[in-house]
Amino acid sequence: MPPSRQATPTTPGGRLRALLAQGTLITAPGVFDGLSAHLVARTGFNAAYLSGAGVSVAGFGLPDIGLLTQSEMTDRARVVATALDGIPLIADADTGYGAPMNVARTVREYEKAGVAALHLEDQAFPKKCGHLPDKELVSPAEFTDKLDAALQARTDDDLVIIARTDARGPLGIDEAIDRAGRYAAAGADVLFVEAPQSVEEIEKIAAEVDAPLLINIVRDGLTPDTPPERLAELGFRIALHPGALLAPYVLHGLEALGRMGGTLPEAGPGPQGLFELVGLHEWSAIGERYRGDAKDGV
Repeated sequence: MPPSRQATPTTPGGRLRALLAQGTLITAPGVFDGLSAHLVARTGFNAAYLSGAGVSVAGFGLPDIGLLTQSEMTDRARVVATALDGIPLIADADTGYGAPMNVARTVREYEKAGVAALHLEDQAFPKKCGHLPDKELVSPAEFTDKLDAALQARTDDDLVIIARTDARGPLGIDEAIDRAGRYAAAGADVLFVEAPQSVEEIEKIAAEVDAPLLINIVRDGLTPDTPPERLAELGFRIALHPGALLAPYVLHGLEALGRMGGTLPEAGPGPQGLFELVGLHEWSAIGERYRGDAKDGV
């Protein structure tokens, strides 16, 4: 996104672009319903993040493995954007929910819902949380087609289109950086390399991707919790914190139920443990069962 671009602060995207033009790090806590949006607004943050994982878990009781639909996420975006009352909302749009024409509809519906930005990712459908193992990707060419459809579909040129690559896990940091460069050249406004696994990798992304950068700090996830001052120094423009409210909600909720005599469930650490509480194993078993049939040609 060229720094000389004229922002239009009367639109959600324009307000976010005005923040980006200030050159400081934008911290966007994760929100998933009207209450969480009001909490972020009333504590002085200038942006918020509609987390797909948060909406999946808290809104629908589902793990973040591609089970939500575009209409479900759009409806939640509308609720959250209304509660934020003008604070820019950055929204998770997964893989765009289909082919390029589906991506175009997703962009239009998200825009009407009041989001300031959305991110699309290069995972294959059904996607997974970026901090889970065994992610599968589409080719850079296929994703670039989706990205172009998104850029062409927006009716407000200030709507910020963020390109996310999940290549770090399956293909390594160099491939992730290469893909990010391709997506920047294709016109993405902001680049999002998901799940770097060390401070050195974060620094490498900052040094080698010539575009505005976003980082995703997931509690107990793969990416180290890097201080905001260091992220700003490296040149990152947006830091998402998707579990900022959801993780304490779950932990304190379990503690409260335990004090009332409840039996606490067993769950692992990090995002996977959270998803286990809402049926990750059961849903994954269904997916694996029919994935095997497809491989066998049945």
